[in-house]
Amino acid sequence: MREYSVPTTIRVGEEENLVDAVYDNAERHAAAVLFRRRGSEGSWTDLTAAEFAEQVTAVARGLIAAGVAPGDRVALLSRTRFEWTLIDYAILAVGGVTVPIYETSSAEQISWILSDSGAVAIVVESEKHRGLVDNVSGSLAELKRIWQIEPPAASPSTPGAIDELVALGSDTPADDVHARRRGVTAADLATLIYTSGTTGRPKGVELTHRNVVTECKTVAAVFPELLTAGGSVLLFLPLAHVFGKVIQCGAVQTRTTIGHTPDVSNLLADLGVFRPTFLLAVPRVFEKVYNGARQKAHGEGKGKIFDAAADTAIAWSRAQDTGGAGLAVKLKHALFDKLVYGKLRAAVGGNVVAAVSGSAPLGERLGHFFRGIGLPVLEGYGLTETSAGITVNTLSAQRVGSVGRPIPGHGVKIADDGEILLSGDIVFQRYWKNPTATAEAIEDGWFHSGDIGELDDAGYLTITGRKKEIIVTAGGKNVAPAVLEDRLRAHPLVSQCMVVGDGQPFIGALITIDPEALPAWRERNGKPAGDGAADLVDDPELRGEIAAAVEEANQAVSRAEQIRKFRILPVDFTEAGGEMTPTMKVKRSVVAKMYAEDINAIYDGATQRA
Repeated sequence: MREYSVPTTIRVGEEENLVDAVYDNAERHAAAVLFRRRGSEGSWTDLTAAEFAEQVTAVARGLIAAGVAPGDRVALLSRTRFEWTLIDYAILAVGGVTVPIYETSSAEQISWILSDSGAVAIVVESEKHRGLVDNVSGSLAELKRIWQIEPPAASPSTPGAIDELVALGSDTPADDVHARRRGVTAADLATLIYTSGTTGRPKGVELTHRNVVTECKTVAAVFPELLTAGGSVLLFLPLAHVFGKVIQCGAVQTRTTIGHTPDVSNLLADLGVFRPTFLLAVPRVFEKVYNGARQKAHGEGKGKIFDAAADTAIAWSRAQDTGGAGLAVKLKHALFDKLVYGKLRAAVGGNVVAAVSGSAPLGERLGHFFRGIGLPVLEGYGLTETSAGITVNTLSAQRVGSVGRPIPGHGVKIADDGEILLSGDIVFQRYWKNPTATAEAIEDGWFHSGDIGELDDAGYLTITGRKKEIIVTAGGKNVAPAVLEDRLRAHPLVSQCMVVGDGQPFIGALITIDPEALPAWRERNGKPAGDGAADLVDDPELRGEIAAAVEEANQAVSRAEQIRKFRILPVDFTEAGGEMTPTMKVKRSVVAKMYAEDINAIYDGATQRA
């Protein structure tokens, strides 16, 4: 059993809480720009620390007037926007507990979270969300209030949630808010975040103010170049996810200017205008940046230049780990910096110092590519149960392909069966109203993550798979699908994939085609225009390209673990279709059920044993 721990460097007092930062900023740095808000014309306006604290107090007064008591759960169902952050802090300021719900959640998921949490109120974003809540609210005896951020289309003059709450609290003294917030301690519950439910009904993860304040302070200490006054971050990931929530709180604490954008379809344009210094994303975003740039270059006849530039960036990055690049690579790197790399950095605003990626593995090749072009992507690892990142790479200590070392004050241990065990102040203490699940997850102070990995002598952690996802072939070979899936998704044509083969004679894969990359591929290969990949699943040229991608992915594993057969599916996996979680993880059990015929077809007549 291997273990690696790092001594703590920060302290969280018993009376500290997340809201302290809002009012400390207002008192000490009143004119500091905490937020930039986008107006109806697309322009961005500044909001100072003093103005934000005033708005938080005004909304919090409304919550008190509405009867929200300390410890009450208040749900928040919205896309990523400024109002999400404002309402979140107002809930915390009155001693309440924020219960985030993904804006893509179904009525059944919403009903379960509201019922299980016992939420007394909910703030929704739109009429659509209001309709979903109205459909289930009849069975929710504890739900007393529903507020809607956006006024109804039929009645645009109707006050939205913010105006309604401000008006409601007009007779409530501001001192009542300050008395409430000063009574919140580090041990109090701050948020109740429900797991995405890839393996069953979502569980509520209890995160205290101590959990999240510790995470924010520690991450700010290890990322001084990113979370810093004068820096900026554009939030577009769901704030219902712990990753986005912690960066929000960390940015407020450090006075890193925050912008919000809910529409990722315009992400590059928004990045170009906002020009953040710090980028927060999931691997799929970086995969699309790379694949989109490569596809554009090939479409313009500059494919050889781009590919040579990519190979040079990767070679230059890899050389940094072994003493630095030689003269030839340095010269090519400098040339491509002018021809290619500078344009890629400009595409995300031109000011990004570094990016942080989480939720899933990025893949070593892409990690080296982005570091090589001057846009290092720092991978970390964590779960809802660890208040987001518990291991991170930093600019001064990055090992591409790993998820970094434990943050100060925390430890990682690898159990005899390869499972990753975690400990420290950011690790949760219990699941909400679920002592059985809590007892199964925490043993002797160590949280059993369910992930498997490896820990080297320097403390760098590498994730090799998910314990529950391990495939055992008919020949008894244990296969971690993540290694193959990560490599496959790096191909420009591949959107999603799921490796299969449990109890089967060999490993297979279901593969979907990226709908954004497909039109250009059709044009280059003389295929008629079409909607989706349904007419191409058996196309020899498309299968040939995917077969090459499979062969490349197979190089990362032993022969017994390699993909022998694959099926191209006619449609992509999506959250709307039920195959993906809001954090873009494949729901393996759902896919296995929906595409059972395709999986069976892989093994029809199979006799070969792995």
